[in-house]
Amino acid sequence: MTSMMLCLLAMFPIVLVGILLVGLRWPASRAMPLCYLAASGLAYFVWQVPSLQVAAASIRGLVISVELLFIVFGAILLLNTLESSGALTVIRQSFEGVSRDRRVQVIIVAWLFGSFIEGSAGFGTPAAVAVPLLVGLGFPPLAAVIAGMLIQSTPVSFGAVGTPILVGVNTGLSASEPIRQAAAAQGYVDWSDYLAAIGVRVAVLHTLTGTVVPLFVTATLTRTFGRNRSWSEGLEVWRFALFNAFAMTVPYLLVAWILGPEFPSMVGSLVGLMIVIPVARRGWLLPRSKEPWDFEQPSKWPAAWSGKIVPAHQPAPVSGKMTVGMTGLKISVLRAWSPYIIVALLLVLTRIRTLPFYDLLKSVKFSASKVMGTSVNISIEPLYLPGTVFILVSVLCILIFRISPAVFGRSAVKSLRTVRSASTALIFTVPMVQVFINSSGGAAGYPEMPLAFAAGIAQLAGDYWPLFSPTIGGIGAAIAGSNTVSNMMLSLFQYNVAERLNIDPMWVVALQAVGGAAGNTICVHNVVAASAVAGLTGREGPIIRKTVPFFLWYSAFAGSIGYTILMWSTFGLVNLGTLIATAMLIALTGAIMLRRRLP
Repeated sequence: MTSMMLCLLAMFPIVLVGILLVGLRWPASRAMPLCYLAASGLAYFVWQVPSLQVAAASIRGLVISVELLFIVFGAILLLNTLESSGALTVIRQSFEGVSRDRRVQVIIVAWLFGSFIEGSAGFGTPAAVAVPLLVGLGFPPLAAVIAGMLIQSTPVSFGAVGTPILVGVNTGLSASEPIRQAAAAQGYVDWSDYLAAIGVRVAVLHTLTGTVVPLFVTATLTRTFGRNRSWSEGLEVWRFALFNAFAMTVPYLLVAWILGPEFPSMVGSLVGLMIVIPVARRGWLLPRSKEPWDFEQPSKWPAAWSGKIVPAHQPAPVSGKMTVGMTGLKISVLRAWSPYIIVALLLVLTRIRTLPFYDLLKSVKFSASKVMGTSVNISIEPLYLPGTVFILVSVLCILIFRISPAVFGRSAVKSLRTVRSASTALIFTVPMVQVFINSSGGAAGYPEMPLAFAAGIAQLAGDYWPLFSPTIGGIGAAIAGSNTVSNMMLSLFQYNVAERLNIDPMWVVALQAVGGAAGNTICVHNVVAASAVAGLTGREGPIIRKTVPFFLWYSAFAGSIGYTILMWSTFGLVNLGTLIATAMLIALTGAIMLRRRLP
């Protein structure tokens, strides 16, 4: 069978997901069982993968689904516990003290705080933290999910303390002795220095591309959820949005260059928070002549915007500088925020490999090797899952806010009901992914489906491969549900394509990592999990419809920058990459300058 035919067949499950979820707007609970059957059918009948391997991959997918549901449950439990204590009202009031403008709030919570959580924990945790927090602040749940998904791009390559580079790229390349020799010949005697050099290239590409992420978030917010359905209302805060972007990406780039791939997202976002909050409090860089931008009253929201999680928004009584919570306890702003502070600290402390907590939590493991005699391995590390941190902090809230066990129990039951509605979608989505990426070793002798798909696109792209490299990395992440896994699968492939084209493989692998990060914005099981956190199970299609254009923009711009860098020596500064990047920037700048004329 030709490589192009294999590519088309491998594309079929991906295309089917798009048709059912985005085109026909089916809920994931209805669409993903069919997509699972399509992937399994291709694996068994075309790739001729043994039925036991299909079954083992499906079981691994079920285990990962349970892990995701555990994380979702913990996130919802923390939100419901904060609501039942009255702390959520205090948090909302504290944001109003910084700014009542929802555009400002979404940048601070989703872009900066979400990036910090991504840097410390990764694996979709930002949505589990930022999305319910935005819902608690009074955002429509659909708006909260879309904002939470859009920011899962720039910080992702350095998420979970650098895991996509230190584990993903490392695993993809380190087994190749020729690559190690080539790295040493370039002066990278220590392999970690080679990974760090790739990380710097990743940071450069993200810094240039990710600068517009806050502006995309605000424009999408006002266009989709504003009274006037206006792009211009989101674009009019362009000064503040770009300032927020640079407040995060400049230290992010410096940390990648000086310290390596572990801390760019974490430190960059933390520095950004310290810089931005005082600026927002003073109203600097914001339009001065207008009222703070806000949504309409919840009673006027379309039903599609709201989910099963709708925190109460009644004002709490105030006593001096304290707000009286539902238990009668006077809650200060610091006390109200303390659960999220504890979550952030625990995630950081348990993710740094040099601290003893990392090995301690990792030591509790349940694993099975070569399931059913196949190459599929299963491993569960329950204490290391972010859901464990969420649940632990939720229990601590009983003491922090003096909640009765009965109230906490009602919050737990309410959370379980919300998670149950997401289970059907996830128990088919993740097994489909696992069958797709565990499709090698069949009697037909074909490479696994992701590699077959990538090889076909590489054949079509030819010398223009750098333009498409991030998109392939992104699709790999969207399928696998992880930038780390995408880098594991495709880094060696991307390196080999670069060698065949006689261009710098390090930049091409960096393009893979950047695209893989952006792919999280369209990853189905990430969307399913984020939707569940907001009580929006069944609305996955409309969410992906909003994130796909952003993913395509991000991948295209990163690819054009990469092409410019790689082809500079051949074609000079003015080449196809430069032209594409310039055209995209002119379009964006024109939209900002002409924003008053936009609907």
